[in-house]
Amino acid sequence: MLYKNNYKSLIVLLFCFVSGFSSLAFAKPLADTGVNPFADDFITNEVAEKAIKSIFSTATRIDKKNPDTHVWPVYSTVAHVGYAFESKDFIRIQGFAGDIINLLIGIDNDGKIMGVRVLFQHEPIFMHGLGPEALDEFLEQYPGHSVSDRIIVDSSRSRSTSNTGEGSLIFDGVTKATVSVIAANDTLLTAALEVARKVLGKFVQDTSSLPKMDIFEQLTWQQLLDKNLVGHWTVTREQLENELGRDLSDYPGYGFDDPDLEVVSDIYYAYLNAPMIGKNLLGEQDYTRLMEVIKPGENIIGIMSQGPYDFLEDDFRPGKIPTRMSLYQNELPLLIRDMAFFRFYDRNLPETVPDLDNFRLLKIKGNAGFDPSQELTIQLNFDLRQNHLLGDNINQKSAHQLPAELFYKPDIVEEKRIPIWKRLWNSRVMEISITVISLILLTIIFVKQRALSQYPRVVKYGRWAFMFFTVFFIGFYAQGQLSVVNIYPILLSLRDGFKFDVFLLDPVLFIIWTYTFITLFIWGRGVFCGWLCPFGALQEILAWFAKVLKFPQIKVKEPAHRAIQKLKYVIMAGLSILCFYDLGLAQTLSEIEPFKTSITLVFDREWYFVAFAVGLLLIGMFIHKFYCRYVCPLGAGLAILGRFHAFKWLDRRNDCGKPCQVCTVRCEIKAIHKSGAVEYSECIQCLECLVIYNDEHQCAPVMVANKRARKQRVSLEMPSK
Repeated sequence: MLYKNNYKSLIVLLFCFVSGFSSLAFAKPLADTGVNPFADDFITNEVAEKAIKSIFSTATRIDKKNPDTHVWPVYSTVAHVGYAFESKDFIRIQGFAGDIINLLIGIDNDGKIMGVRVLFQHEPIFMHGLGPEALDEFLEQYPGHSVSDRIIVDSSRSRSTSNTGEGSLIFDGVTKATVSVIAANDTLLTAALEVARKVLGKFVQDTSSLPKMDIFEQLTWQQLLDKNLVGHWTVTREQLENELGRDLSDYPGYGFDDPDLEVVSDIYYAYLNAPMIGKNLLGEQDYTRLMEVIKPGENIIGIMSQGPYDFLEDDFRPGKIPTRMSLYQNELPLLIRDMAFFRFYDRNLPETVPDLDNFRLLKIKGNAGFDPSQELTIQLNFDLRQNHLLGDNINQKSAHQLPAELFYKPDIVEEKRIPIWKRLWNSRVMEISITVISLILLTIIFVKQRALSQYPRVVKYGRWAFMFFTVFFIGFYAQGQLSVVNIYPILLSLRDGFKFDVFLLDPVLFIIWTYTFITLFIWGRGVFCGWLCPFGALQEILAWFAKVLKFPQIKVKEPAHRAIQKLKYVIMAGLSILCFYDLGLAQTLSEIEPFKTSITLVFDREWYFVAFAVGLLLIGMFIHKFYCRYVCPLGAGLAILGRFHAFKWLDRRNDCGKPCQVCTVRCEIKAIHKSGAVEYSECIQCLECLVIYNDEHQCAPVMVANKRARKQRVSLEMPSK
């Protein structure tokens, strides 16, 4: 059905949606968001005292902030209980919005985190997406942990606040807010560790010793033992029985039945990085291979045993972490993982070295704090069962220290913090690869569009397939929905200076932004708006369903269309100017974009945000691409830049528009005027007009020309009388 006199009601409906949403957006005052708009100023003593007392529940006195250390000493009566400080005084890591997250952190005298409070943040997802409560819940994982803990934010591991066995703690992140929570994590830990080193001193670590690689002499197995280069530990039957208080024969199935058994476990262990030990124990060939496969900072311990009770559990698999045996240094556990070094290679040990079946090479990562020159403790767990109900569990330990002359102390080199963006790119290789491949395919489609237009079904179904890919992979999965919010850091960089790292925080967004920016000057805005915008694709898919279900389609009359079309440029200009004066307010008003609600959060928000997004999609089922044509500030910004595109690739004939109106009528976006001219700043590159142009059954001028040619051919073929 065609509605001709509806533009007045359309305008009223649009203003109801915009004004209604704005009132909902402002319904929550900024004071409730936990955001302090004066982040670069010191917080007042009153605010500081209130926040610090919420962290230290027993605090009775808080001294003034020390101008040298930038910390507040905290006391309970006369006892000093800890320190409080602002993260911005020690580290300024930019988040997704291009601004810092400022945290108030409290630690006790042992370096334990007592609590964290948010003083300032401008992260869009926490401002009006998930809400500031989501960030507070994330930070609640930190109290009780030491500032020296290595904490990794990774929701996919689903092992919140648990030790991974890799020397790290895995904390649950916040879905859809990866960049923001990683920035908060790095801010908190970096600031807290720096404060602990300044005021506590106990976390200042000495550099680990390194093996001297130029010391080597040929030694036999026995010489290695005699020179104390290989640790040897024997666990006897008598030791275990005295510890257990019962005879080992009470534990069937362990090989303890032989009454003459004296040694239960005979264990040898050695540090293999040092050539004096590793080359003599492994042989030159395998030692060379070992040095080639390990990373800088990694240490390798070789262990083998004999006797009925092995240091490896019965179900041990190569490459895993042994659970029966563990290593300690300074009373702290070390991560060890089997290298599976001989899985694909035959052992070629020197003749004097015993070739035991269970010889394993265990890796200690470089961040474990292991120093090979210090004493190493090996612990063996004896979990012995009498039957399925009764059993005993005891641990036995032995220690070994290598000669000091094998090692040297390197010069202290401060370890540089790996930028957040590098870690994020390394963690999203799959998404990056698929995104790049899809953009290469899209480029081929646009380069070959004239040739492809000869095959209407290929263009039609190819574009639909790409739109589904855009919605579900680029949008819902890879979170590649561009937004006007992403433009704010670019605009602010004109005032504050360009900081490239900010734009690299989300690899998929960066790749799509870069591609969109380049193609704006080649083909215009349509490459993004018609192919790469997840919300635009979702809107178009729903519109197709509406047509299948025979929803009435409203055609906005030309004068009203041209007038309302300017609204998105007004919105774009207003938001761009506002971000310079009040970034928080600009981010609030940018909720006129339904992208965050529909794509980023998949409609998991407050009802009024969902109602707004769903309402726009519903209107789009009656008015083709309503949001894209009349409201979208991002589309407006792209349209402005897209006016400078290099190519006008949509061919026009002299008859286009005079009198032929086929493309004008068929163009639902109304980018083709009645004159036949294409308005490239509004075109979404659906390629339908190009298909019509090259189809003699659809293009009227071609049809007429073919008809004339046939008539002339017939007249020439007719015999003359």
